Amino acid sequence: MLSGCGLKPMYAGGGNGAVARGLSGVQVAAIDGRAGWLVRNALVDELGAGGNAAPRYRLDVRLDDKLEGFALLSDDTIGRERRTLRARYQLVDLASGDIVLDATAGSDAGIDVVSSDYATIAAEQTALENLSKDVASRIVTSVALRLRGDTRQ
Repeated sequence: MLSGCGLKPMYAGGGNGAVARGLSGVQVAAIDGRAGWLVRNALVDELGAGGNAAPRYRLDVRLDDKLEGFALLSDDTIGRERRTLRARYQLVDLASGDIVLDATAGSDAGIDVVSSDYATIAAEQTALENLSKDVASRIVTSVALRLRGDTRQ
């Protein structure tokens, strides 16, 4: 029924499909910082990188991780924080050195500041872990769409 309307599933063929093979050929460069480590690990997991396929592309990512307080309470303490993770990424063709994709992705989360410093720090770390997975997922989707476009040519 889908073929009649011209739609084609992006991951047609499963792990042997053109997009899945393309994604497994993406090498993820090292990314600075704790957020970079988390994002890189999430990217490697989602891309299926590190297999036997020789890398065809390199993914370069630069992150901007901000934690800012707002919602001042009556005693001039911060009642809420916002953690923002933004990524600027480029997909580079290793054979030619051309930049195939240059884009950004980002996500943010609100964090309640509570009386327990431990609980607040744990919430900040959990937010960073969740944001890292979300940003990585957005990057992989964008890369997959770009690689799907390459398979039609």
